[in-house]
Amino acid sequence: MAKKNVIDRLDQEVNDFVNRTLIYEGNAWTKNRCRAFVLQHRQNTRHRNSVLKLKVATNCPIWDIKIDIIEACAQEIIADNEFGGGKPHWQILEDLGVKIGMDRAEIQAATPSKWTQLSWDAWSGLMTNAHWLLGLIGNTCSERVNVPGYGTGPTRELGWFGHVRGVWQEMWELEDEDVNFFKLHTEADLEHSELGWRNVAKYAEELNLEDEVIEACHRNLIVWENYFNGICHLGDTFD
Repeated sequence: MAKKNVIDRLDQEVNDFVNRTLIYEGNAWTKNRCRAFVLQHRQNTRHRNSVLKLKVATNCPIWDIKIDIIEACAQEIIADNEFGGGKPHWQILEDLGVKIGMDRAEIQAATPSKWTQLSWDAWSGLMTNAHWLLGLIGNTCSERVNVPGYGTGPTRELGWFGHVRGVWQEMWELEDEDVNFFKLHTEADLEHSELGWRNVAKYAEELNLEDEVIEACHRNLIVWENYFNGICHLGDTFD
């Protein structure tokens, strides 16, 4: 019962996050917000998976969980042979940017916006200087939104990236393979977030950290709210 209670409370935090964050709104996407997403999320994927998530793995004393974290990071930044055809996720997003008419050199030269940099600084405290179980929440809580069941409408039915895939495809007149970034994250994020959710349920009661993991989830999602709202604000400045 305690495990179920922790998961229910975590799910409520994720649902509240989806319902209050700009980028999950039904009409959130414009072409310039898409461009801002490519510029910032490519960087964020590289930074979180080469620095922040590996700090959590370093802090984790349980070998199997440590290896699972490292393998998930390798999919994101080195090569995803299972879902991504051997490419890292950041490169697939870079290719998507080129598909929508962006210059590859511009994408590669992008620097973090003030919202992205603030988010990195906040995550550094929440993920690298925390108990490993609390850091694991920082690894996986935002990936959870790609699992169906959160928010409303198509996002709830398909998961966020499942919905976004169709929005981008229609907006930019893309083929199915062009928007594979969103498909692979729907599949990979289910696997990655299940890692976090299952282990939180298993260890929170054992370590007497039920309330702490809920608070860690809440605080990390506030940072994600800043990050994703920042992408919307940055894109709006391009208009």
